[in-house]
Amino acid sequence: MDIPQFISIWWENRYIHSLIILVSFFMISKIFVFVSERWILKLTAKTKTEVDDLIIKKTNKPVSLVLFLFGLNIALRPLEIGIYFGFDLDWIVSKFIESCIAIVVAYLIIKILDILINAWGKGFAIKTKSKIDEQLISLIHRFSRIFLAIVALLFVLDLWGIQVGPLLAGLGIAGIAVAFALKSTLSNIFGGISLILDKSVKVGDVIQLDPATKGKVIDVGLRSTKIKNFDNEVIIVPNGVLVDSRIQNYVLPDPSARVVVDFGVEYGSDVDKVKRVILGEIKKLKKALKDPEPQVRFLLMADFSLNFSARFWVADYTERVVVKEEATCLFYKALNKAKIGIPFPTRTVYIHNTGKKK
Repeated sequence: MDIPQFISIWWENRYIHSLIILVSFFMISKIFVFVSERWILKLTAKTKTEVDDLIIKKTNKPVSLVLFLFGLNIALRPLEIGIYFGFDLDWIVSKFIESCIAIVVAYLIIKILDILINAWGKGFAIKTKSKIDEQLISLIHRFSRIFLAIVALLFVLDLWGIQVGPLLAGLGIAGIAVAFALKSTLSNIFGGISLILDKSVKVGDVIQLDPATKGKVIDVGLRSTKIKNFDNEVIIVPNGVLVDSRIQNYVLPDPSARVVVDFGVEYGSDVDKVKRVILGEIKKLKKALKDPEPQVRFLLMADFSLNFSARFWVADYTERVVVKEEATCLFYKALNKAKIGIPFPTRTVYIHNTGKKK
């Protein structure tokens, strides 16, 4: 028997044939792991991002497992296990291996998505500077995993010949019922996501929703936002309500703020002198900005006074209250020094004598 004939006989042996295929794919899977760890990782290490390094590290072994399972499925076909106890074992084993491959592939995709979401999340967190980022990223992780797990499950069921159409219809009806039951919670969660995407509110901002709700934002969560008012009380506002509210943000577009001091002087006062005196006092304020330029406006000839409004800007809204008090004291002293009277409310009462005698 010559060597070619010997090889032909051995190759036609289905057991040896299957063993050769299985060993070949096993070696290919091991070679893939070796090459990815020794060569591909060295190449990816030279790039500026760590994403490619993480993807190779997390996926090389699952990919090698997929190669081995694929080879196992091919290797078992020549054996023709046959039908035993009324079951087609060839079909069952093949579908079982294909199901395992589908599960591993879903795991691979989940790992890659996790790495990409984390990489995106880090860049997003730097831009937004909000504590909600961790919760938002965690929520995206969960949704992506659940979605891919459901897709993998439906694919496996379809492999086994199970009709997924009625199942999808049932899941749709159940999803609608759950959505109605969790309507308020979902509204708050999507409201929190909307807040961070719009960048309308972040931790550290001073906001006002209404006269009773004003203070500093100390936490922006997925379901609610916490505001500490100036009486050191914490107000918890559901994000669904916050998104639909009119928000006055004192920090946006920048921390600078305008200070307005209204005052009145006696009738007969020199209007130009009043403006000149008050502008001189504004210039003495160390924290008053020169740009925008301070202004003193003559607003109204009221019932008992000439009403003026002094307006200037400070660099930070947190300085507004203190600077306003300082300015009011300076204005009062300057008006007195300049002999400009500050009136108090007066009312003239006329008594009419009818001239009737008893």
